[in-house]
Amino acid sequence: MTKAEFYTFFKKIPKAELHLHLEAVIATNTIQKLYKRRNPALSDEKVSEEIEKLFTYSNLDGFIKAYLQVQDLYDSEDDFDLVFEDLKQYIVRNGISYTEIFAAPSAFIKKGFDFSKMVQNYQKNVKKIKVETGVDVRILIDVSRTFGEENAEKNLQLLLANRIPEIIGIGLGGAESKGPCRDFGNVFEKARKNGLFAVAHAGEDEDAYSVWDAINVLKAARIGHGITSIQDEKLMETLAAQKIPLEICPTSNVFTKKYVKRISEHPVRAFFDHGIPITLNTDDPLFFGVELLDEYWNAYSKIKFKKAELKKIILCSFESSFLSEEEKSNFKEKVEELWT
Repeated sequence: MTKAEFYTFFKKIPKAELHLHLEAVIATNTIQKLYKRRNPALSDEKVSEEIEKLFTYSNLDGFIKAYLQVQDLYDSEDDFDLVFEDLKQYIVRNGISYTEIFAAPSAFIKKGFDFSKMVQNYQKNVKKIKVETGVDVRILIDVSRTFGEENAEKNLQLLLANRIPEIIGIGLGGAESKGPCRDFGNVFEKARKNGLFAVAHAGEDEDAYSVWDAINVLKAARIGHGITSIQDEKLMETLAAQKIPLEICPTSNVFTKKYVKRISEHPVRAFFDHGIPITLNTDDPLFFGVELLDEYWNAYSKIKFKKAELKKIILCSFESSFLSEEEKSNFKEKVEELWT
């Protein structure tokens, strides 16, 4: 298929994206608007220069620093209206039928934002997207290893005190080297006991031991990234046998440069061939300049996945979600119908 044919075809096929950070779906023009509001004396040219500097980083820690700087541009809970509008446009552009997104409240709470008002905004905007696009959005609250276990516990308690159907679980993100999975076992146990789903970033910036801890200590239902699983054959076998999905974000892994230097060398092919459930995701579209259709094209053109194999990955994206079994079946039937 040519690139144009590929994009036209795959946009029409229902897809789920399961590893997507809300604050990183924000569009460049929205960032410029927020930056200009914060710095009204700067010319448009100077604002563009400063934003370009903001998006210059060479590793995961540098990326997280930039991520926090973008979060700092928000002045009130109402600013989430802007990012949810950008999320809606992203969903439509990429033909996404369902998504589970990470929302990271820690930096905003430290700025003085009211968590309950943030949750109200999330709910309002998720309902708005459903009405305008027909797409369901579900939220996982990031308990963030970056700020330590005490902060993660605080985020969990805030979530439990502000339960809404649109928030379905928690995720462990942030600087992996500074917050090992094993430090957050108690938080994840409480979350699961309260009926929340639990996922964790692991094996992105640390070796395979981090994925083992996500499985054995956190009991994570899915692993974000998990690329260092390639280091450990027994771990690969465990992921396949227990059907623990990996949320693969190829371009993100190349940008952070720790283990993957080129997309063509990404271990996702080895994971797929090993029988490990994998899903394709973007992680942070704004920061890495990639969207979901681009990642499918990369898998096809650079990692050499066949079209039929990409269909299996699309089906797996629904199977690996936290949808009900009936909802999963309905989406998978729609994929099969449109594929033919």
